[in-house]
Amino acid sequence: MTKPVSGAHLAAMMRDARQRTLELLDGLDAEQLIGPKLPIVNPMQWEIGHVAWFHEFFILRRIYGCAPMLDNGDDLYDSIAIAHDVRWDLPLLPMDETRAYMARVLERLTERLDDGPANATDSFNYRFTTFHEDMHCEAYTWTRQTLGYPTPRFAGGEDHRKVKGAAGALPGDVGIPGGVFLMGSPPDAPFLFDNEKWAHPVTVGPFRMARAPVTNAEFAEFVADGGYDKQGLWCEDGWNWRRETGAEHPVYWVPEGAGSWRVRRFDEIHDLAPHEPVAHVNWYEADAWCRWAGRRLPTEAEWELAATTTPESPRGLLEKRRYPWGGDALAARHANLDGYRLGCADVAAYPDGDSAYGCRQMVGNVWEWTADTFGPYPGFSPDAYKEYSRMLFGETRALRGGAWISRGRMVTPTYRNYFGPERRDVFAGFRTCAV
Repeated sequence: MTKPVSGAHLAAMMRDARQRTLELLDGLDAEQLIGPKLPIVNPMQWEIGHVAWFHEFFILRRIYGCAPMLDNGDDLYDSIAIAHDVRWDLPLLPMDETRAYMARVLERLTERLDDGPANATDSFNYRFTTFHEDMHCEAYTWTRQTLGYPTPRFAGGEDHRKVKGAAGALPGDVGIPGGVFLMGSPPDAPFLFDNEKWAHPVTVGPFRMARAPVTNAEFAEFVADGGYDKQGLWCEDGWNWRRETGAEHPVYWVPEGAGSWRVRRFDEIHDLAPHEPVAHVNWYEADAWCRWAGRRLPTEAEWELAATTTPESPRGLLEKRRYPWGGDALAARHANLDGYRLGCADVAAYPDGDSAYGCRQMVGNVWEWTADTFGPYPGFSPDAYKEYSRMLFGETRALRGGAWISRGRMVTPTYRNYFGPERRDVFAGFRTCAV
């Protein structure tokens, strides 16, 4: 299922993910590493231990039969068995012991690898557990944003920082003729998660899609027009959420009189950039904006077709590409990924990443909500981490594309993310289709 890669590549990837984890701990004191008990974050001191335990459990113990490295590791760090609310109350290891455990696990894993090709089992599991750490690094970042902690600092990434960001707006739609394409990932994909199994033919009718995500300026018009107070713009669950929370604008926007806004980014207040995509809006807010604007969210199938296919259709199927821009490997000029910008770019930035139809930033900048509830593809079967996807089927909404903090080694246009429709902490925005 997964193409073999070298042991040197796997080890370098793991070390890079661990460096990012440690960078996201920098500047935080003991109180901040525990933090308040909230339903949308974990105590970071628990979460970093969980990530190390996950590496150990899924490779060293489950595959190679090694003895546990901690006597009580399962009782502390098994996220399936340990309820979210009790994670603040566990007898967690002190930070120096937690860091030492993390280092021991990493050393044990990397010393098993040599520079030559890894076998198929290691090629999949080392990447899967590293991508799991990458996902948690994204979660650490939104935890720092949610709690107003200092802005993180990431080493490297000079090529990313040189890409022009203040590129303005990108209004208008592109026409997409639709057709039949293979949605999902085939067995010979370089890597895939279980919810991408397997590629299957889907027919999509013609549609028109926005060239870019909805911007802060466009969303501000909805706020100014009283969109949060108009019940007819909201689905029933969304209106109930709106009444319960009292939300009147995106969660980190700060009013500054006469309809002007600023925005909190980590522990700092900045001017609201009008042409950046609106971020930290939930599915309900995106859906309400669409009703106000006479638009709609794309389906997952429409989104993936727009991001991956070309108008050519050999054998009756639309030709599909690995990335929106084609088969070229991801480079800094293509997309705002990997966190080095420490925020979004304008929606007109990164023209080199356009899809065949002219849609921009379908990878990177912000996750994009789709219309669909997250569910299995036909013939779905779980991989070794059986709880990865199936526990959330039917309970969450599907997002696509990755955000500025997502790791480029993991995100492709077939990658499916999923969160509850009420979640505003995720680095999520949306693009729309014509009704």
